[in-house]
Amino acid sequence: MNGLAATGLKSLPADARPREKLLSRGPGALGDAELLALLLRTGISGKHVIQLAQELLDRFGGVGGLLHTSAEALKTVKGLGPAKRAEVVAVLELARRALAQELQQRPLFDSPKAVREYLQLQLGARAHEVFCVLFLDSQNRLLALEELFRGTLSQTSVYPREVVLRALHHHAAAVVLAHNHPSGEARPSRADESLTQSLKASLALVDVRVLDHFIVTRDQAASMAEMGLV
Repeated sequence: MNGLAATGLKSLPADARPREKLLSRGPGALGDAELLALLLRTGISGKHVIQLAQELLDRFGGVGGLLHTSAEALKTVKGLGPAKRAEVVAVLELARRALAQELQQRPLFDSPKAVREYLQLQLGARAHEVFCVLFLDSQNRLLALEELFRGTLSQTSVYPREVVLRALHHHAAAVVLAHNHPSGEARPSRADESLTQSLKASLALVDVRVLDHFIVTRDQAASMAEMGLV
């Protein structure tokens, strides 16, 4: 058995293999590292796949942190080649699409947890500020999420006219605004408050409501509406 093969799942005793445990006892019987090891399949020389999986979880802050990690950040992990990175990113994209489908099928604020998770998956790992708009129909169901503006670490230039044009394009009845704070600080700035009021005024001219503005970090998505700022 060569060094690489010895790092894979087949090197474990049959009763300790994650796939067999999952099939016989269900996914709830597996720890986070075991589930991730199923995705990775093999480790690297001198490091078993479950060890590699646990190191990934420790490095990126658990399952939630890993799901919010960018493909670029995964490149820095020794032993995580293009195929493994693609699989992790694919799982992330599936999670995004599952949440988007849920938000398209029922009013956005019937599932506030899903809204926050969706925004964190979209924006939480970004290194620079990104401003997004969720366009909603008259039933507050998601029509589309668009990334409209990118900025530096400290500021984003947002043009109300462009937001209005995209709202008209989608025939939106309402919008939810969102942008990330790469610093990790979830409190809105004075500039965030001013921007929200400017966009509310511009969108009101075309009868589109601003329902909320979320400040997104790796750890949370804070609602300005809940703070009384929208």
